Amino acid sequence: MFKKLASDALGLSDIGVVISRQDFDKTDADDFIFNEVDEQIYFLIKTKADEYCFTNYALIHVDGANAISKKRMLRRYDYEHFAIEEVLLETAGTIDLDVEIKFVIGNMPLSIDIHKKHLTEIKDLYKALHAISLEQKANTFGMDAAKQSLNLAASAIGRAGNEGVSPADAFKEITAFSHSWLLEQKKAFVKKDFGDVFEKYINN
Repeated sequence: MFKKLASDALGLSDIGVVISRQDFDKTDADDFIFNEVDEQIYFLIKTKADEYCFTNYALIHVDGANAISKKRMLRRYDYEHFAIEEVLLETAGTIDLDVEIKFVIGNMPLSIDIHKKHLTEIKDLYKALHAISLEQKANTFGMDAAKQSLNLAASAIGRAGNEGVSPADAFKEITAFSHSWLLEQKKAFVKKDFGDVFEKYINN
């Protein structure tokens, strides 16, 4: 008991380990994977309280709050809706036992301590998350540019006028076209599945 309390006091219980692929099915996070849509786990970090599960579609955080409680809070951050930003990696000093990876997903800042023996694997995760962040930023820029182009086109049509077409009919045509066109742009610029990025950096 004393050793456990001392470990908690020193923060050692919060130092995570990287779970090997063959042991993914032994974790809590594995129960929440959407196998029906080919969701796959690519990287999984486990501490005594938490699990951080990186799939091709989302980050699944099984939050244990503390190492003593058996209660779990499941949080899912789908990359389609939650952008990854500010990815940082802090390597271990001479006497440190852990390395630390930090990033923001959506508006949620996360900081994960991992035993320094896993530094090589964490470097790969860092590269994957940074690559996803860059791709999400490029896609957001492309989508914003597409919306601006549509607004400019709509304004130009409005100024040119529509002889022989009632305002109601013109509105319907523009709305229908805008809706279908934006859906096509969403397919191009809103990415759900980042399995290709994880394959490149994690399974290389």
